[in-house]
Amino acid sequence: MAVRDILQIGHPVLRQVAEPIDPADVTTPEIQGLIDDLIDTMHHANGAGLAAPQIGVGLRAVVMEVTNNPRYPYKPPIPLTVAINPVINPLDDELVEINEGCLSVPLRGNVMRHVNIAVTYCDGHGDEHQATLRGLTAGTWQHECDHLDGVLIVDRADPSSLATWDEFNAHQRDAFVERITAFVERVGS
Repeated sequence: MAVRDILQIGHPVLRQVAEPIDPADVTTPEIQGLIDDLIDTMHHANGAGLAAPQIGVGLRAVVMEVTNNPRYPYKPPIPLTVAINPVINPLDDELVEINEGCLSVPLRGNVMRHVNIAVTYCDGHGDEHQATLRGLTAGTWQHECDHLDGVLIVDRADPSSLATWDEFNAHQRDAFVERITAFVERVGS
């Protein structure tokens, strides 16, 4: 287990489509070590999620967790989740605009995300799961899974909404938190 460097925008690995992991390999020391490193690195950076390409590994693995995260106090809790080979399917056309940050991009921006999604994935033990997710939790899944396809928030964000963390906090945070809190209260997670 180790905290790894998080690649920054411009690194070519962040733009590559990650390779699937053979479900039979999920319990191998190599993949278990990758999962541990993803979790340690996400926790160290106070992230809500992290994808393997962000630490330079071109495999389809992501981790997510939200528990009293100081960077995202408005996000509903997400238990520690390991998703191997996740697949997302939107359930309808309902969208929400979320101001997102990214550990690999030193900017935040408004991104349109599906409100209701279905996901299938294997967990860190190789067991298959299906779930229906909603709201900001669905947004977190979409953000992390974008990394597996070489997509960053700058590809999806309204260019006029891009801001550094400091400028977001100074000029946009209060209005966003008010709007997204009302959204969370309306739709749940």
